[in-house]
Amino acid sequence: MDYRIEHDSLGEVKVPADKYWGAQTERSHENFLIGVGLETMPREITHAFGILKKAAAIANNALKPEKMTDEKLEVISKACDEVISGSLNEHFPLVVWQTGSGTQSNMNANEVIANRANEIAGKKLLHPNDDINMSQSSNDTFPTAMHIAAVLAVEDKLIPAIDILIATFEKLEAENEGIVKSGRTHLQDATPIKFSQEISGWRASLQQDKKMIQLSCDELKALALGGTAVGTGLNAPEGFAEKAAEAVSQLTGKKFTTGENKFHCLTSKDEMVFAHGALKALAADMMKIANDVRWLASGPRDGLGEITIPANEPGSSIMPGKVNPTQCEQVTMVAVQVMGNDTAVGMAASQGNFELNVFMPVLAYNFLQSARLLAESIMSFNNKCAVGIKANRDKMHDNLHNSLMLVTALNPYIGYENAAKTAHKAYEENISLKQACVELGFLTEEKFDEVFHPEKMV
Repeated sequence: MDYRIEHDSLGEVKVPADKYWGAQTERSHENFLIGVGLETMPREITHAFGILKKAAAIANNALKPEKMTDEKLEVISKACDEVISGSLNEHFPLVVWQTGSGTQSNMNANEVIANRANEIAGKKLLHPNDDINMSQSSNDTFPTAMHIAAVLAVEDKLIPAIDILIATFEKLEAENEGIVKSGRTHLQDATPIKFSQEISGWRASLQQDKKMIQLSCDELKALALGGTAVGTGLNAPEGFAEKAAEAVSQLTGKKFTTGENKFHCLTSKDEMVFAHGALKALAADMMKIANDVRWLASGPRDGLGEITIPANEPGSSIMPGKVNPTQCEQVTMVAVQVMGNDTAVGMAASQGNFELNVFMPVLAYNFLQSARLLAESIMSFNNKCAVGIKANRDKMHDNLHNSLMLVTALNPYIGYENAAKTAHKAYEENISLKQACVELGFLTEEKFDEVFHPEKMV
């Protein structure tokens, strides 16, 4: 491999000749061989750095045109666009497990953008620290990148996935409107419910989760950029924070603002905790929905069997013909991962000391993994399971009319205690509710038939 010599404040470093990164990136690349290839800094963060570095250059050009000239802005913008597009991803090799401030990832962006922009310019025009990092510090850029990445992941990927599954449930509600089935509480028979009503519970849960997630995104749109090292804004010109936030908004099409208190922005990560809490709520509801679906589809003969779901692949290496609810299983595993990530996010956010939180890379890694997994899991569940849910009307009818909890309809006519006696007799003697009620003398056959209509109990 060919190398070139780069230098930083500690001296000279050999860097692969075909890579745009510089000395500080290379030191980190060599010093943190932890999770290499598996746990690199999320590409969402790389993407966000491209956005914020371009936004910072735009702001500096407006406020310090003698230092951030139009010529510099032009080539920086082109290099940043390549970072944003992902075409330079191979030049961002650093892992999550590095400095807790994300300093090396900030310098990775500075070095790559500077070297690529110099290549575009055809001359040594830019310095990573003096130009690309102008008016900034790792301490305000990394939390800014986290917030930008989180908002884009949630609003552009997760929310659309939720909307698609909501639409599928709305369609299933309409298709199953007339079907009445047995309700269940405590995994025991309960009073009747329409299948469409049961589905509406799934749909409404997702709609509520969406509202909470959107609310949390509003808080994430306040950016730390402009606070520089400790929140005082040292070396950033007046108005930089506001202009940089405006530029981020223009580049993303979303309304970002500058954080009101930069001391808070640098040390507290409560917005990320709040937003991930909303992701955990979604994970909890997806766990419940997936469990409902696989219980209702259990069988096909010895379980509930009230619905059928698509058969996507063989379910056993030894049992011929077995098909398993695998999409439900991936949903529940993703939910468990998100719940575990929530613990990591909360713990990381609790570790801010004085003017900086130094657990930001692991916080960003877990948050973005949760958003990504939920979006992909929901889409997979929708496309390969939910859209193919079919009601087994015969089984629903049989289970409904075999349920002892239909006795609840008799309460107004024979009272709670007599209804309980009827249910117990029917269960113990394995007879119908009608036979038990008549034999106990509570109602005549004619009166029972007059008042007992399960389909009207919904």
